[in-house]
Amino acid sequence: MANIPATAAGIADAVQSKEVSATEVVEHHLNVIAQRDGDINAFNLVTSEHARAAALRIDNAIASGAAVGPLAGVPIAIKDNMCTRGIPTTCSSHILEGWKPPYDATVITTLGAAGAVMVGKTNLDEFAMGSSTENSAFGPTRNPLDTSRVPGGSSGGSAAAVAAGLAPVSLGSDTGGSIRQPAALCGVVGVKPTYGRVSRYGLVAFASSLDQIGPFATTVDDAALITEVIAGHDPKDSTSIPQPVPSLRAAAREGVQGMRIGRVTDLPEGAEPEVAARLNEAFAALESVGARIVDVTLPSLSYALTAYYLIAPAEASSNLARYDGVRYGMRTSAADTNAMYGATRAAGFGDEVKRRIMLGTYALSAGYYDAYYGKALKVRRLISDDFDRAYAQADVVLMPTSPMVAFPFGDKVDDPMSMYLCDIYTIPTNLAGHPAMSVPFGTGAHGLPVGVQVLAPALGEVAMFRVGGALEAAGAAR
Repeated sequence: MANIPATAAGIADAVQSKEVSATEVVEHHLNVIAQRDGDINAFNLVTSEHARAAALRIDNAIASGAAVGPLAGVPIAIKDNMCTRGIPTTCSSHILEGWKPPYDATVITTLGAAGAVMVGKTNLDEFAMGSSTENSAFGPTRNPLDTSRVPGGSSGGSAAAVAAGLAPVSLGSDTGGSIRQPAALCGVVGVKPTYGRVSRYGLVAFASSLDQIGPFATTVDDAALITEVIAGHDPKDSTSIPQPVPSLRAAAREGVQGMRIGRVTDLPEGAEPEVAARLNEAFAALESVGARIVDVTLPSLSYALTAYYLIAPAEASSNLARYDGVRYGMRTSAADTNAMYGATRAAGFGDEVKRRIMLGTYALSAGYYDAYYGKALKVRRLISDDFDRAYAQADVVLMPTSPMVAFPFGDKVDDPMSMYLCDIYTIPTNLAGHPAMSVPFGTGAHGLPVGVQVLAPALGEVAMFRVGGALEAAGAAR
């Protein structure tokens, strides 16, 4: 078999120049999946025949001289909470057993038009609720760097697929850190774009004001390439931003000369010593290539976790009410309709989903709405205002992505609060609606990867990718 490039950009160039066929690329990755995924469990479903057919169409188009997209022949893994027409979409929950969406999510249509080839649907914490992918109805995904440890969550399958070489790129969704945190734990690049930059049409909703789709990749350049393809206005999504997407790949090569990098002086405590050390080294590396480090404060950040775990469960309580056993998915027989609702949800939802539905329903209930949900929205506003003041002084802000490296299975399952604290540094960005990315930067405890997080203001992806590219270069030179 021909030599297959490791990156998405390399694959697309090789396929378009006929150095390798899309069919050869797909067969190579399907073979790797067959060999390795039994140990990792990154995929809920491998779409072998779908992928082969798509690759053949690309090869035929190239042979006939027809134009192919910028991702021609690039295999991509899709988190299993994005609708794929005629292909099961489970959200890793029993309650959606047997459901095949009648339409594609906008990102699926866009990727197909760009020539990407979906090779499968990846595992996740059920309905994207979790930080370890231990909450999946189909069993946990294992971190390919150490299979005794979690890959992070909720997009653990997508992160593990890229880290293990099962696909060069993948898509995840990020509601409170579900792209960036697993990217950090698996040692890959993960991007959460500005809220509204990428269409949410066809993404099964968890918390609609927080959810955003973004890529995983092994390089910043690949992450920029995928973000450029999937971003853009979509009339099917009322929150979609009608603004052109800049060249992020070019930005990633610009360097950081003259940029102001924010260092948060009142960052919530909790990061492991090695994680804090890598962050300090990242500041030093950026300063050495021309950036200026400035101190900023984000005084409301310590309230972000509390606000998130009122707002996100409240929205989940509303969004997940549609799973009642009537319209689609599983149904549990009972004496009457109300009993059927209860029996179906009891059997179909896992413990963490039930926990969050109950939290959200309580926060929205009469007599408690103003005391809990209303106050959480006010805190969200304070956090956004704090970020605005910080970005008046700095072009981007640097933080740890995760306070810890990948932890062993079962380490936090019995302590939900300990699990929730995994997202202490990622959640604020979702509440503000801003972009952020995690870039691998050295290792921490047990030799496992550490991610440094680059945060930018709304629509600040250019600045974010400039710093991400510089961090990657500095990390490679370590």
